[in-house]
Amino acid sequence: MEIKLRKYFTPARKEKIGESTLILFGLITVLPIIALIVFIIIKGLPAISWTFLTEMPKNGMREGGILPAIIGTFYLTLGTALFAVPPGIAAAIFLAEYAPDNRATRLIRIAIVNLAGIPSVVYGLFGLGLFVIFLKFGISILAASLTLSIMTLPVIISTAEEALRAVPSSFRVVSISLGATRWQTIRRIVLPQALPGILTGVILGLERAAGETAPILFTGAAFFLPRLPQSPMDATMALPYHLFVISTQVPGMPVDIQYGTVLVLLAFVLGMNILASVIRSRARARRQW
Repeated sequence: MEIKLRKYFTPARKEKIGESTLILFGLITVLPIIALIVFIIIKGLPAISWTFLTEMPKNGMREGGILPAIIGTFYLTLGTALFAVPPGIAAAIFLAEYAPDNRATRLIRIAIVNLAGIPSVVYGLFGLGLFVIFLKFGISILAASLTLSIMTLPVIISTAEEALRAVPSSFRVVSISLGATRWQTIRRIVLPQALPGILTGVILGLERAAGETAPILFTGAAFFLPRLPQSPMDATMALPYHLFVISTQVPGMPVDIQYGTVLVLLAFVLGMNILASVIRSRARARRQW
């Protein structure tokens, strides 16, 4: 019996079984996601119109558009990028290129990983206590952006550090041997080569920030605000919180408006992904390894 099984499970057959198993698990993972996206498109597409995208909400948000929520989400994402990306990449450069490999550095890395797993509602409460109450920023775009940036930093730092460490050390050795300083080597050699991985981390962090509800619920989001924010100290509507409100707090809300809002948020995140993919592909085309 054992001999027959050995003859049946030849290396080629084993490889084919393994490949089929991987394809099966891939389909099990991908098909529900595709089905969900198709369902959202079918349900939400009837609500998408120029009025829906460019007008203020009316009649208790049951009519009109979602322009304040779209603009507010853009402002919050932009603010998060301004406050999180530069310090996140700087911290990653320090950990990857300058920090010694000792116990303190390892503890810092463990702390960063743990911070990435903290629930977003905890960041929201932290932002409420620090930015809204203690620093007196109030419920504002500034407070919400700072809160989202703190939540996003661990993802950016971890992925950027891994991207920097993935650059072959021979690049650094050759650059320094030709007379370049350490910073010149990092700025002109290491960072351009690590750019695709860094962009991946940045987009992952900003996508999470764009889709979060709990942090902005405490720090910057308004229930109903039929006008655009005029300064960083103003509150704003945002797509995730707006979706929460119209789904749970507004009776008689048309279903197509709910799915239309989901579709706009999905398109917003997808647009960020497409932009990052274009930049990543161009950076990879110039990469020398």
